[in-house]
Amino acid sequence: MGQRRQRPLLYEDVPTPQPAPGQVLIRVEAAAVNYADLMRRSNTTYPFPTSLPYIPGSEVAGTVVAHGAGVSEPPIGSRVFALVGHDGSSGYAQYALAPAAQTIPIPPGLTIDQACALVVAGLTALLILRDVSGLQPGERVLVPAAAGGVGSYAIQLAKLFGAGCVIGAAGTPERWAAVLAAGADAVVDYTQPDWPALVREYTAGHGADVILEMNGGKLFTESLASLAPFGRMVVYGMAGRTPLTFDDAAILRFFYNPALNQSLHVFNLGLWFGMRPQAGGAALGELIDLAASGKLKVQIGHVLPLSRAADAHRMIEARATTGKVILHPWDEA
Repeated sequence: MGQRRQRPLLYEDVPTPQPAPGQVLIRVEAAAVNYADLMRRSNTTYPFPTSLPYIPGSEVAGTVVAHGAGVSEPPIGSRVFALVGHDGSSGYAQYALAPAAQTIPIPPGLTIDQACALVVAGLTALLILRDVSGLQPGERVLVPAAAGGVGSYAIQLAKLFGAGCVIGAAGTPERWAAVLAAGADAVVDYTQPDWPALVREYTAGHGADVILEMNGGKLFTESLASLAPFGRMVVYGMAGRTPLTFDDAAILRFFYNPALNQSLHVFNLGLWFGMRPQAGGAALGELIDLAASGKLKVQIGHVLPLSRAADAHRMIEARATTGKVILHPWDEA
């Protein structure tokens, strides 16, 4: 299956949106860049169909400046972070609309940038580790793409939840250093063909009990080879833009060796939050408390003006970032 061509990002003026009933208008001071933003420029169905043209960006932080009909909370002037748009879009702008119910006051202890970087990546890591995989104290965790937004949270949260060993996988020396700085017990280079063997070496031959996988293609198969008996691998993305594939060895090992009792899960944050709002809300509250208390460090890698959104996408595509990438709409280029 060939890759679809990405549409270019254009930096231009558009009318300031006006809040409809149930909405608030936010003066955006920080907009987070997520990998899904890049995928949606290709007009793919991931994470859901996107009609082009559109304004990327699903999570922002800023100040409430207007209410739609029927809205009184949060008050005008409140500092909030929010998931914006009816379809997870419109955040790369100076002003964005959000459902009032999806705006969250920024607590003391969090900056605008930290709040913006927390929701999507942090919730993805927390829910995968605790609710989807059911991580137990003492278990071993493998985090491919460990230097990215979700990866840096997953390393920290796995340690906070009592993991016995956390191994990060990354592809450059700069990223190896970031993975270790985030608290991983070991790091492996996933550009090397023998890296699954190193995972088993670091786990005394056992393998990883929980794997957070978001690359697809060859790295998906290699990660699967690192999975322990009774292990759970959770797929939450396809950054490599290639379908999930099983080679013959993986098929034989995974599907025709039930004694291993392994399981494969697929995770989508939007569907999870939409269908399990109470569990999602509780997890978000826990995440905010951990970050505001300093137990969870918000990893911000790069802060750029909105005019350089295209550069931000290029950096992420080139795997040249660590932590979260943030755009400031009011900064000059």
